[in-house]
Amino acid sequence: MTTRLIALLGAECTGKSTLAEALAAHFGAGLVTEYLREWCVAHGRTPERHEQSHIAAEQAARIAAAARRHALVFCDTTPLITALCSQHYFDDDSLLAGAVAFQRRCDLTLLCAPDLPWEPDGIQRDGPAVRARFDARLRAALGAHALPWTDIGGDAGERLRTAREAVERLIAPATATARPLND
Repeated sequence: MTTRLIALLGAECTGKSTLAEALAAHFGAGLVTEYLREWCVAHGRTPERHEQSHIAAEQAARIAAAARRHALVFCDTTPLITALCSQHYFDDDSLLAGAVAFQRRCDLTLLCAPDLPWEPDGIQRDGPAVRARFDARLRAALGAHALPWTDIGGDAGERLRTAREAVERLIAPATATARPLND
């Protein structure tokens, strides 16, 4: 089975989780949720520098496991976000090469814009200014490594519509539709 991986990336509080859930439900596909969020809830804090590699590896492992079960998998983030968080918070580039290699395996990257209202959650949220800086870091990294993406912005309806169209283009048959015989 050939699996298509759809990565949803973005700074915190950009609607990745909500959009990933909606897309997975719409397409009847696999969904890999954000391991970092689960980790933070379980530990009651954000990770330290030495814990970042585990988080990236676990996110990748969960995506790989889902890819063995589903032909289409929506990934509510990838190791690239963890690598960029390591850069941002710890000035640590050690995870970037592996994360970029992983990202190249994704068939489509949906990049959620930071244009939604800010909603703090008590554990992971730094604020709108940090969100904007992280978005710039993410876009720069994608560009520097020639990793293509589709911008996802606007209200919830517009985000879902744009994302669904991008996924439908990806999964549509590569061949042109046959013309009727009576043409």
